[in-house]
Amino acid sequence: MDQELSFGELLHRVRLGETAAAEALVRRYESAIRIAVRTRLLDPALRQHFDSVDICQSVLASFFLRAATGQFDLEDSAQLVALLSKMAQNKLAMHARRHLRARRDLRRVVSLAESSIDSPSSEPQPDQVAIGRETLDRAYAMMDPQVRDIADRRVDGDGWDDIAMQLGGTAEGRRKQYHRAIERIAVTLKLD
Repeated sequence: MDQELSFGELLHRVRLGETAAAEALVRRYESAIRIAVRTRLLDPALRQHFDSVDICQSVLASFFLRAATGQFDLEDSAQLVALLSKMAQNKLAMHARRHLRARRDLRRVVSLAESSIDSPSSEPQPDQVAIGRETLDRAYAMMDPQVRDIADRRVDGDGWDDIAMQLGGTAEGRRKQYHRAIERIAVTLKLD
């Protein structure tokens, strides 16, 4: 499936929640996320504590939630790579700030390489897919009916102008309403 789908079709299927499409997206773009993390993870103390795989999984969880609710308007793979790279940079910075703010001694933390935990594969595991589906279901349950309607219309491929025409208001107003609701949900679900 990975090579046969165009970018637009792949993104549409990801929005519909298709597991095969999500796996194909991970195969295509996970390395870009990991590179973005590795190029910014220069502090040896932080490198011992964080692994690019951990940040990558966090980025993908946030991306899939937001993509499934239609938050992103991406036209090509270059925009997706730029978005995922920026999300990875932000996640890494957030995690680093959290640890520094807590004044943890990162030198005492055992590195992931020294731990007995096997490194995860790049393929999403069934439990990760189930957790992602559960997170998406929780996000939908937290949406008020109007925001859920916007999410469903975005998943169907409706643009902001169409949504504003159908629901009233302006395209920019509906986009902001939706993005603010998704941000609140992401904070509540601790995705950021």
